[in-house]
Amino acid sequence: MLMPKRVKHRKVFRGRMKGAAHRGNYIAYGDWGLQALEPCWVTSQQIEAARVALTRYTKRGGQVWIKIFPDKPVTAKPAETRMGSGKGAPEYWVAVVRPGRILFEIGGIDAAIAKEALRLASGKLPLKTKIVSKEQTAKEAGGESK
Repeated sequence: MLMPKRVKHRKVFRGRMKGAAHRGNYIAYGDWGLQALEPCWVTSQQIEAARVALTRYTKRGGQVWIKIFPDKPVTAKPAETRMGSGKGAPEYWVAVVRPGRILFEIGGIDAAIAKEALRLASGKLPLKTKIVSKEQTAKEAGGESK
């Protein structure tokens, strides 16, 4: 699973997921991408499941880029524990995803295979997504991508 090697703070606030993604909202490396349509926390297990689905369908052809990283710890208190006595221990890691963020990129393979692989990967994720091409995101971002 993905997780940081070390962090400055062991426990963090929950934060807010208001607004659209300002960075990571265009395809930088591949030809096709999976774009988030709603805000969500994506866990490291969900990212790994989507990556496995993507690489299995492509038969490890082409190249896959994971554009999100779970760097936020989520804490949980044990079951049947009384209220109070501080914050719980870190349980798992999440990536904060805002609408417009590119989650995965894929390149070097046929368009039909890439689209189907991204469709399968989107089924492993807890948010609505759409499949976009490099040209579409370049147009939306105002020619920002190279």
